[in-house]
Amino acid sequence: MKIYKVGGAVRDRLLGLPVKDVDWVVVGADAAQMEAQGFRPVGKDFPVFLHPRTQEEYALARTERKSGRGYKGFTVFADPSVTLAEDLARRDLTINAMAEDEQGNVIDPFGGRDDLRDRLLRHVSPAFAEDPVRILRLARFAARFGFAVAPETLALMQGMVTDGEADHLVAERVWQELARGLMEARPSAMFDVLRRCGALARVAPELDALWHAPEVGERVMRVLDYTAAQEQSLAIRYASLCARLGDGEAAQGETVLVEALSKRLRAPSECRDLALMARRERQTIHHAPTLDADALLALFGRTDALRKPERFAQLLDVCAADLRADDATLAYLQAAHLLRLLDAARGVDAGAVAKACPDPSQIPARVAQARRAAILAAL
Repeated sequence: MKIYKVGGAVRDRLLGLPVKDVDWVVVGADAAQMEAQGFRPVGKDFPVFLHPRTQEEYALARTERKSGRGYKGFTVFADPSVTLAEDLARRDLTINAMAEDEQGNVIDPFGGRDDLRDRLLRHVSPAFAEDPVRILRLARFAARFGFAVAPETLALMQGMVTDGEADHLVAERVWQELARGLMEARPSAMFDVLRRCGALARVAPELDALWHAPEVGERVMRVLDYTAAQEQSLAIRYASLCARLGDGEAAQGETVLVEALSKRLRAPSECRDLALMARRERQTIHHAPTLDADALLALFGRTDALRKPERFAQLLDVCAADLRADDATLAYLQAAHLLRLLDAARGVDAGAVAKACPDPSQIPARVAQARRAAILAAL
């Protein structure tokens, strides 16, 4: 039995990056031997075990054979006879197909070190084309590292899209990879790769349509990278991605495309709701200095800002990121202006107003009147 550190841990160490998660491959062993040494089996589809002390994952060396469409269409073969090189050969990219032995020696049968040096994302073998999730993973690595895609790998990905392999991606995996890519340092690189290989039109046609008006697509990508530089939350990044869906297109409902995309990706409600709000209210918020007290009170009502000021602040972050491309100072002043007026409206003691109102049916109107007065006083 021989044990090797593999994949991302080896890659990140060679890049001088912090190593977060460590994966291990065990060569020359079977499940019975692993369990005899105290390892606990956890893999349903793959022979994966948890170390009895560290709880890190140890997988038996394995090979895979394509048996159907999509990322689940594989038959796994794990046996003590499977070599380390055979296990590494089934991996997606050369930079992820390296191993390290107990003495710290790097085993690199596919040139991963050279590709790290050249800042290149290159597939290990034609088997890359058997798993459509690898298209999304590669695009995410482009967003993380800023590496270029090898021409032959891009051609392979384009062929996967043409052959319909990308059509078998399930929504959960698409969202998982896109969400992780949105949280990387340069999310625009992910969408650039997905557009160039044709996958974006298949998994998120609403996003692909942003480039029907190239200036809109390019602006959205600049805004998205800005939210990444500001280390904003996933909800803010997703809403920033969606805030201009439909711009430059034929007239349609403000939120139709956001609703369609969020449903297609099964985006979490926090992301979906903020994105819908940003698409609907962006123009109103950009004209905040011209709004009177009634319009401001209506805005606070539509966005439920009085009850959920934190989400309203997120909305302002989305709109400020969008406006910053034109005027960073105005974006800051706009947000500060609206938050100050919201604080004024929220400062009204609704309970006291209700107690002082002799007619219960008039309470909502009286509370709104008091809030309007508070906003007027703060303008």
